Amino acid sequence: MAEKPTSGDSKDLPSNSNGVLQGNSSVVVCFGEMLVDFVPTVGGVTLAEAPAFKKAPGGAPANVAVCIARLGGSSAFIGKVGEDDFGYMLADILKQNKVNSSGIRFDPSARTALAFVTLRADGEREFMFFRNPSADMLLREAELDLDLIKQARIFHYGSISLIEEPCRSTHLAAMAIAKKSGVILSYDPNLRLPLWPSADAARSGIMSIWDQADIIKISEEEISFLTGGDDPYDDNVVLKKLFHPNLKLLLVTEGSEGCRYYTKQFKGRVPGVKVRAVDTTGAGDAFVGGILKSLASDINLYQDEKQLREALLFANACGALTVTEKGAIPALPTKEAVFQVLTEVTA
Repeated sequence: MAEKPTSGDSKDLPSNSNGVLQGNSSVVVCFGEMLVDFVPTVGGVTLAEAPAFKKAPGGAPANVAVCIARLGGSSAFIGKVGEDDFGYMLADILKQNKVNSSGIRFDPSARTALAFVTLRADGEREFMFFRNPSADMLLREAELDLDLIKQARIFHYGSISLIEEPCRSTHLAAMAIAKKSGVILSYDPNLRLPLWPSADAARSGIMSIWDQADIIKISEEEISFLTGGDDPYDDNVVLKKLFHPNLKLLLVTEGSEGCRYYTKQFKGRVPGVKVRAVDTTGAGDAFVGGILKSLASDINLYQDEKQLREALLFANACGALTVTEKGAIPALPTKEAVFQVLTEVTA
């Protein structure tokens, strides 16, 4: 396994009286699922019609961790995989990408999660999951690497780990440990409706931890879902229904069109970077990796609108480059590739 980082100070370090965020290091710890995506070798077909599939490592929190490391940042992953060939393959991929994997656990009684991802002609996705249960759902609180959580600057997570026990309780415990240790909480709901018992369960589960996050990234579709069909482009909907009092930064991704940002002081929009989309899998995760890498270097970036806009253009470029190849982790960009495309855009 990857070498364990030195544990940082675990005393309480919340935001100070001026609302300035503080943190213990520059490490982003990502919590949740890691799985194997099977992507059709041709686009625009159903699963049944696909002649063959390409195996690709994935899982939103793991994607974010790898993206941060690829961009030259420091990241770690906490989660569970099966004690099987796929599980060992995923752990090796983390290590190959310089992600700290000391928080990964192996379950001898459950398989690593699989997802078959169909690609429509426009590059958008449809999912079929194999989790019955998969190892990621079985992570227990006693298996958490507490030092890893306490020494993070940012603790990032999604909502899939909230669906089933014991992982749900483990997720809540990890958040509480991070919060108490002064770690910034970052949340990407990453709605996958087929995994939830019902739409209502998904909505209440996602919103159950909403008001604890310091940073939230959400898509237009998720705004409509969580607000019961309200206009995702209406700033009043976002600010009144989704921007809670403890939130420092709310980001809304708009695919190829870019993103919107909301803070207590200002709001705005940053255009996307235009590319030819092949597969949108992992684009949102690359965007999150891009902005969290910047925030880990300067956690109060969100207070300077000019710097925030520059960081969001960088994050948009990360997402854009990811859609130019199939699969999530295989398509995640390097810092050099992002700077190259930004140079071309601004030339």
